Amino acid sequence: MTTIPFFFQNTKSGKKEPFQPKDPNSVTIYSCGPTVYNFAHIGNIRSFLFVDVLRRALLLGGYKLNQSMNITDIDDKIIKESIKQNVSVEEFTKPWTDAFFKDLETLQVQKLEHYPKATESIDDMVTLVETLQSNGLAYERDGNVYFSIQKFNQYGELSKIDVSGMKSGVRYDADEYEKDDVRDFVLWKNQKTKEEKCWHTRIGMGRPGWHLECSAMIRKIYGTGIDIHTGGIDLLFPHHENEFAQSVGAYPEETFVGTWLHCEHLLVDGEKMSKSKGNFYTLRDILNKGFEPRAIRFHLISAHYRSKLNFSLGKLEESKVALDRIQNTIFRLLELNPSVDLNTNDWNQIHFTDPEIQTLDSDFLNAIADDLNVPKALATLYEFVRLVNQSLDQTKEKNADEFFKQCLGFFYKINSLFAVFSFEKQKETLDGISEDWILDQIANRKLAKQNKDFATADNIRKELEKIGILLTDTKEGNTTWKKAQ
Repeated sequence: MTTIPFFFQNTKSGKKEPFQPKDPNSVTIYSCGPTVYNFAHIGNIRSFLFVDVLRRALLLGGYKLNQSMNITDIDDKIIKESIKQNVSVEEFTKPWTDAFFKDLETLQVQKLEHYPKATESIDDMVTLVETLQSNGLAYERDGNVYFSIQKFNQYGELSKIDVSGMKSGVRYDADEYEKDDVRDFVLWKNQKTKEEKCWHTRIGMGRPGWHLECSAMIRKIYGTGIDIHTGGIDLLFPHHENEFAQSVGAYPEETFVGTWLHCEHLLVDGEKMSKSKGNFYTLRDILNKGFEPRAIRFHLISAHYRSKLNFSLGKLEESKVALDRIQNTIFRLLELNPSVDLNTNDWNQIHFTDPEIQTLDSDFLNAIADDLNVPKALATLYEFVRLVNQSLDQTKEKNADEFFKQCLGFFYKINSLFAVFSFEKQKETLDGISEDWILDQIANRKLAKQNKDFATADNIRKELEKIGILLTDTKEGNTTWKKAQ
């Protein structure tokens, strides 16, 4: 199978590089997953969606994947909350783990090949600690085992952290610490209280430190280094730097990660998300406000993964309107009943014959292959929508049936990346007018009112009344519709 050449901005080198997997038929990818002690917030969700876009893009490019995302089900926060609630760690984490997978399902995130849990990888962590000890990079104090940063001369290469002013022998036991705080980090923690979850192992009774877990799970699944490692930019230091130190320190003869990819922060209304500011959202919070999962997904993947995304309910509404307009174009195509197989997974093997679609197809693939340039891919999508609508209005200018088959096929190919469109014909509800169209007009009216364009809002209401659709605005700010009697 022919593969498309990809280029990625490698965090470690700071450069855009050609992607060269060890085996294009089994590209190995590891992504840092959730710590399951609460619902994931939309900043986490954005990071998980970035992983999904990466996966879908590489599949479109003809690669076969062997991909993992870990479940951190043991750390300081989890232990503290499980003790507080007087339940086992397993009992405490299960509902949060289930909620995480429900979120992924809701947002059409593809299932990966592996979801390793930290608590199921303890033996692998112990082996890694023993290897670091034998290599002279780990030492024990009071039952805890630490990684000695000064004995690893590559520390700081990934995050570009300055270690020149660090104090020798200063240790840190918590799973997380402040950015730029360079200290020897804990690999294995001695049990502090009898209530704490612990394991009896060859290196003593205790539990792993957070940073140790990912290195061990990568080794457990792949037996060696991997092609791509992803995570949010907040994980670059200290987590990924420590992960790099552990893995390279234990197995210096191997390349741990070929390409490091980091997703930027999500802001809410221009500010860092915080419960105290009242701008903290989980996926459920947004769904409860009446937004559809497809609109949330569309909005959260619309910016380049290396750019900050400024989330707001107003911008989410704008994304919904844009998405509905594209969906209406697809509905127009479906009304023509073009016969096209929409069940194929081999979209990278399809060759469009129409020259305009050929050009757009090339532009689309080139955009995603260029460091997952989703904004550029969206620009191609909008140009395609313009072409389709124009052609639908002037069908005599083309071999309509064959052309529209290819248009529908290209929409489906695009959706294999975005996963936000429907290819079922809309239900007619009122003299040939669909409910989806009516809801689209209501959304346009709401957006006009938010922009204080009351003339447009009033005109939409009047035009709907002319065709027998009456709108009612509720006290909660929602709008309902009914057929005039």
